[in-house]
Amino acid sequence: MPASPRFLIDVGSPYAYLAAERVERVLPVAPVWEPVLLGGIFRATGGGSWALTEARPLGIEEVERRALDYGLPPLRWPEPWPGDMLLAMRAATAADLRGAGRAFLLAALRLGFREGRDLGSPDAIADAAGAAGIEGDELLAAAADPAVKATLRERTDAAVAAGVRGVPTVIVGDEAFWGDDRLEDAAAACRGV
Repeated sequence: MPASPRFLIDVGSPYAYLAAERVERVLPVAPVWEPVLLGGIFRATGGGSWALTEARPLGIEEVERRALDYGLPPLRWPEPWPGDMLLAMRAATAADLRGAGRAFLLAALRLGFREGRDLGSPDAIADAAGAAGIEGDELLAAAADPAVKATLRERTDAAVAAGVRGVPTVIVGDEAFWGDDRLEDAAAACRGV
């Protein structure tokens, strides 16, 4: 039996939010949710966020249109956005190592892009933890663990080695499908089409 697809995300990405809300409906096999650090991917690949370019207004308009097309609530953009997601992604990794990664990631994405909360804030991270059934202060303490930091770094490095250039990315076998708009392609690959 082939390995489950991997769904690589960072909570600072609005496209990761869009994909997270539908990935399990689109893919024929439940994916393994995996936190990676988008900033680390950008540093390794020389990439950067469209949100810091002249394309920002058009990108925001596209994300908001897609959210409406998918039947999602109107987006509320965090301030600042993009922000520093390092602590949030360490918390996501700590949650994942406890078996609650998916729940935390989904709660954090919703807090960020439905409620407009800054996920660089420990209070917002603690609230996302609570929504995922995890004690917030405990998760924040776990995020400071050197083993958690190393795990996030290793996962990010492995993503780069697998050809990941941004998030969301679904990896099926050896093929990486980057973008919310590639979920259907990833689904076809899961089916062997």
